[in-house]
This record gives sequence, C-alpha cells and structure tokens, in this order.
Amino acid sequence: MKPVKALHNTLLSLRDLLVSAGPVLLLAVGLLVLAYWWLDPNPPKRVVLATGGPQSAYEEFGKRYQKALKAYGIEVVLVPSEGSPANLRLLRAGKADLGFVQGGTNDRSVREESGIQSLGSLFLEPLWMFYRTEAAKGMPAGVLSSLTQLQDLRINVGFRGSGSPSLMRKLFEQNSLDPARMKISRLDETTATVGFLNGELDVIVFASAPESLMVQMLLQTPGVKLMDFSQSEAYSRRLPFLTPVVLPRGIVDLAKDQPPQDVRLVATTTSLLAREGTHPALLQLFAQAARDIHGPAGWFNRASAYPTLERTEYPVSAEAERMLRSGKPFLQRWLPFWIANLVERMWLVLGIILAVLLPLTRIVPPLYQFRIRSRVFRWYAQLRDIEARLHAEPAAGQELVGELDALDERVGRVSVPLSYADELYALRNNIEAVRRRAAA
Repeated sequence: MKPVKALHNTLLSLRDLLVSAGPVLLLAVGLLVLAYWWLDPNPPKRVVLATGGPQSAYEEFGKRYQKALKAYGIEVVLVPSEGSPANLRLLRAGKADLGFVQGGTNDRSVREESGIQSLGSLFLEPLWMFYRTEAAKGMPAGVLSSLTQLQDLRINVGFRGSGSPSLMRKLFEQNSLDPARMKISRLDETTATVGFLNGELDVIVFASAPESLMVQMLLQTPGVKLMDFSQSEAYSRRLPFLTPVVLPRGIVDLAKDQPPQDVRLVATTTSLLAREGTHPALLQLFAQAARDIHGPAGWFNRASAYPTLERTEYPVSAEAERMLRSGKPFLQRWLPFWIANLVERMWLVLGIILAVLLPLTRIVPPLYQFRIRSRVFRWYAQLRDIEARLHAEPAAGQELVGELDALDERVGRVSVPLSYADELYALRNNIEAVRRRAAA
C-alpha cells in the first residue's frame, strides 16, 4: 500500500504543478504556433522554374536544378519559354517562381522594376555568330570579321521572344546598320540550323552558354566558322552588360585543334531571378545548387568563378548573398535540411519567446504553493466556526465533538507533498486541541 500511496501523492503533485504552470505553457504554445504561421519556415514542395526553348542551355540547366532539389523532396516544374524576355514576363505575372534571364534583356529601367531579385550571375552566354565559309569567299581573307559585312548576307538573329534579336538590334545600332535594309529572319534554333546547313542561310546567331547542343554541334561542323569579334573590348565599353571573352584554342577538341586559334567573343551574363514572395528556404536551396552546377571550370571561366554577385542588374537576394559569401549554413552541414532550416528560421523568435516567458515563470512557484496550501487552509474556516460555537454555547461541546471527529476524518484524507506535511499536521493538532476543549 505504501508504494501505491506514494505514487498517488506524486501524481497529485505533478497534476498541481501542471495546473499551476498551465497558463504559461498555453501561452508558450500559442506564441510558437503564431510564430510558425508567421515565419512559415518550411518551403513548399513545388516550385516553378522558367527555362528556355528545346535543346537550349537553359533547358539543360533546368534539368540539373530539378535533379538537385529532388534530393530535398522538392518538385521543380520546368516551364519552357521563348527565352529571357518571356521568362521576365512569367516572373512579373507570377506564373513562375524563378527563371533564367540574360543580361541586357530587360526593356525597363531596373529602377522601374520591382518584385524581382537576383540569386547571382550564373554563367556567361557568348554571342555565337556562325557563318558558312562559302558566304565569306568574297570578303578580305575569306573570313567574316565585322558586323558591317552582314549587309548583304542572309542572317537569322534568333526567334522572337528570345534575347538574341534584342541583343543584335543593339549591336547593329552601334555599327550604324539599319535592320530594315538587311536580310534578317527570326526562326527558332532548330529550324534556323536546318536552313543554315542546307545553304538557305549564310549566318546564324545564338546567344547561349557553350552547353547548348546546337553550339556544340556547329563548332565541329565542317564548312562552318565562328566569327571573331576583334572589337570585343570596344563593344563591352559601349554596352556595359557585355563582357569580352576568349574561346581558347583547342578547347572544343584538343586532338583536332578546334578551334585552330583563339576566338574573341562578346558575352552577356545570365542570372537566376526570383519573384518577390518566393520562399527564402527555396532561394537558399537554389543558391546551393548554383554553386555545385556552375562552380566548376568552364570554357570561359576558372573554377569557383561562378556563381557571383558581380555583374547582376537586379538587387541580390539576402539568402543568396549569404550562401555565396559564406557557403552552406553551419547547421545544414550536420543536420538534415528540414531540421536545420527550421532551427535557423525560428531561433530568433524562440529567443524572444523565452525572454517574454521567463519573467512569467516566476509566478508558477507561488501559484503552486498557494494551490497546495489551500487544501489545508480551507478547513480552518470550518474549524474556526466550530470553535466560535463552542465559545458561545459551552454546553454544546459534546455535540461539537462529533463534528470535529468528522472534520478530522476528512482532513486525514487530504494529500499534500511531504514538504507541506507540517502544515497538514498542524491543522490536525489544532483540531485535536479544540476537540479536547469541547470534551472537557
């Protein structure tokens, strides 16, 4: 019986402690739920990424991001588009969460743009101007070396909606060329490439990363040459979004020495843009994936040169900046992403909640003490009433003894922690003292 009684007393004490601390605990839970709802620390399981046309570098990179985020249980939905301008429109309309956008594409001033932020510059997109060697036979040295030589050639500048036509229009303006007087077509990449190889076009233009399948194929096609932009430095000074780059000799195929000499090109920088409201944890994951996908050395950059915070036309996301400057957060190096992300986004709020609740916890011990002592003190009212009646009617002492016995029996069933047992025994001693006086 003693172990059962001890367990009963312990459970009662725990119940009283929980009841006393209940308001503080409920407040803490309420604040945590409110903070979780407000911060929304865990990202959605689905995100939309605007890429580009079929067989484009954007499509290829989109598949890599899709694979990288799948490891975290996030589905990346790839939305094909005509190119950078179309991706910008999708972001503005809220139909895509992120998208690849080429530098110099925006038809608005960046100051007028709102609700879009950058995750950094990812890679260079050179302007590839391929021409058929037959078309350049009448030119000096049989090579195409200046845009002014395009006046009488059949040239495809890229399909409408892609970034190439806009870029070529700006280059024509710099060379005082009137596109209306030129033989220009705006076919999609596949159709244009087929027409180019069939002799229906003399020049074909791509603004794409070297990972593009079309670029890779044309670089190794006999009878096709890549124009050398001998004025690449001048173009980059006149158009700030352009960067002069060099395609190194032999980079395409060392064994075949392709290309046989360095080729100077101009390139834009492509950024990964995100619309306002995209979950911060998603931005962090995309920035992490960008380091892995674009960090290795490429044809135009050394290892770890990209992604970079430089050469971006849009405000950089705070999440991306932290990731690119400091690398993966400390907790994510040791904990699963979901746990680390939850702690990282909730720790400040948890600190604030603790700062609010700590002063409130100081009322719990007095409240607990009051609840325990009230079990004893509430019987003193009845004892005082009996004692007052005894003083008023001494002859009724024998009748009051029965009431005192009943009171003593009820008090004997009261359970209190051992630390408060002295007060219970003091009550029973007082009952006994009054009972002796009533029996006298």
